[in-house]
Amino acid sequence: MLFLIRSFCRLPMRYAGAYNIGPFQGQGTAWSHSLSLRFPIALVLSIVCLAVPAWGDFKAGMDAYNRGDYATALREWRPLAELGDASAQFSLGLSYENGDGVPRDYAKARQWYEKAASQGDAKAQLYLGMQSSFGQGGSVDLVQAYMWYSLAAGNGNAHAPGYRNDLTRQMTPAQIAEAQKRAREWKPKTP
Repeated sequence: MLFLIRSFCRLPMRYAGAYNIGPFQGQGTAWSHSLSLRFPIALVLSIVCLAVPAWGDFKAGMDAYNRGDYATALREWRPLAELGDASAQFSLGLSYENGDGVPRDYAKARQWYEKAASQGDAKAQLYLGMQSSFGQGGSVDLVQAYMWYSLAAGNGNAHAPGYRNDLTRQMTPAQIAEAQKRAREWKPKTP
């Protein structure tokens, strides 16, 4: 039986299915089976389509940043950063630290770096180590700096071991032991 369904919009929709469709009633099973396959396919496609624009926005932000179009870069990154994207959070922190498209603000840079570093972002951990070493965005804290450098090194940052080794010349053995303890006890957080 063929029905004409009128929706709220002005486009007529057709429904081809037997009235009183059951699992063993002729063509109704083929129709419901094809519908049951369409849902998972549509779900997977929806997820892929939603995930791709998020990466596209970050890449568009990087392209804009590299062109010197900082306003566009910030506009692309901010929503991603607020949703917990560690790369976007690091990039916003770098923009605040350098004053690219925003007034230079070490405290705001530190806040964005901390969000990215708490998820295990090695670049953000390295930059937090540098900020702690030089007192940018807060007071000088050599123990905290050593901890961040150690975490960045553990996450594969090639520059962090050198910074950490240079820092040890300014620290006491007790400070180094405390920093190592903090680094061992540190756990990444999920956004």
